[in-house]
Amino acid sequence: MARTYQVLLEWDPDDKVWVTYVPHLDFLSTFGDTREEALEHTREAILLYLEGLEEHELETYPNGTHAELVEVEVPAS
Repeated sequence: MARTYQVLLEWDPDDKVWVTYVPHLDFLSTFGDTREEALEHTREAILLYLEGLEEHELETYPNGTHAELVEVEVPAS
């Protein structure tokens, strides 16, 4: 059975790579030179993360957790 996780994907202009974060898995993070490469590395990292949870008999997380990216306005100083 396939699992679905939300992934935050952003461009890092300093390192010139795409960076991903998986909020539902303790903000698991990886990167790649292209969006596709970053997402493929993310898939691999998620699988390894889940294997580690299973190996150590730790709780795995169910599908359905929702993360949301929102903008917050703050006054200029």
